[in-house]
Amino acid sequence: MNVRTYSEIERINSIRQEKIYRELLNDDLSLIFDDALENDIVLNMGPQHPATHGVLRVVLRLDGENIIKCVPELGYLHRGYEKLAENVTYHEFIPHTDRLDYLSPLSNNVGIALAIDNALGIEAPERAQWIRTLVAEIARVSSHLMAMGSTCMDVGAMTVLLWTFVEREKLYDIIQMFAGVRFTTSYTRIGGVANDIEPKVLALIGEWADQFLKELDKSERLVHRNKIFVSRVAGIGVITQHQAIQLGLTGPMLRGSGIARDLRRDEPYLVYDKLDFDVITFNEGDCWSRYMVRIQEMKESIKIIKQILAMMPQGPVNANIPKKVLPRKSEIYTKMEELIHDFMLINYGAAPEKGETYTSIESPKGELGFFVVSDGTGHPWKLKIRSPSTSNLQSLPALVEGSMLSDVVACIGSIDPVMGEADK
Repeated sequence: MNVRTYSEIERINSIRQEKIYRELLNDDLSLIFDDALENDIVLNMGPQHPATHGVLRVVLRLDGENIIKCVPELGYLHRGYEKLAENVTYHEFIPHTDRLDYLSPLSNNVGIALAIDNALGIEAPERAQWIRTLVAEIARVSSHLMAMGSTCMDVGAMTVLLWTFVEREKLYDIIQMFAGVRFTTSYTRIGGVANDIEPKVLALIGEWADQFLKELDKSERLVHRNKIFVSRVAGIGVITQHQAIQLGLTGPMLRGSGIARDLRRDEPYLVYDKLDFDVITFNEGDCWSRYMVRIQEMKESIKIIKQILAMMPQGPVNANIPKKVLPRKSEIYTKMEELIHDFMLINYGAAPEKGETYTSIESPKGELGFFVVSDGTGHPWKLKIRSPSTSNLQSLPALVEGSMLSDVVACIGSIDPVMGEADK
């Protein structure tokens, strides 16, 4: 009988495992095994792990608990939204943007509406532009609250997550009042927004904004002086300015490395050029800096919201361009021409001229862009989504290689990815 020792069986299994990985994984993942030492361990973190913020797979090569190599692998949702966009009209694609970064659907709605408006060569009325700016900032606060709570929970502080959810619930109640739903809003329309916001709802937004900073301060005081929390994020996952630029990072990831790049100020859209706000930066480039950028940006968003509430003009919330913008129901039911235009738009879609347009906004996670290629029909010939979660996840190897295994969780939290947006 051929009897093998335990060490021989272990060595054979290791060789077999490496062979399987090399055959099944792509070239990037096979780099995990390059120059691997005998005692190195290959560890799969995710795609089911609760701390990967979605179905993100992170393949790690470890020496003990030290990370030697890291390769993030995306694509486990298999959503195909960019391909799906080619088979629906521009109007029909708006609800799908709710499911991209599903922590800030209002912001996504604003981005796609602006992209379609630009492709069609139209502009929303003034009040609609102010409302779009308002809801985009509400989405920013909601998203950053989730980032704050999940970052704290990732490193062991659960109370703040519950407190941030309380504030998000208040926001969802308000969103339901003007959008009709709490979560997947589909609030914008080509040339405007679905509904006007009533004065009483605007007043409720003001009341929420007045009390929010006090609640935020309570959460800050709980964790920001906590030695364990600070030591888990300060000095961890450092990205230099040069690395941030080379990796194409945007949003809090970029500003956390000291680069004051914000599309709201640098390439103004909607009514941001009429508002006073600061671009928040921290220079250390670590998890603490990225976390603090989001905290301070919430305060700037409250400043913006209060300015919008004070300066909101009156007027229509949808452009009166029947051949490109869906007419109001009251007009469809009473005027033959509007009825015909509604029939054509619903069945064939609004048709931009042939050509290409790229439109981007400063979403809570960074630059969210839509590259629209029109062939002159009511369906996009191509719609490419530049999602910040996809781009920012490129930084994960640079963040964690050389760190400890437990630091991976803090680093992923500091990126604040949403895999629905990454696997678009």
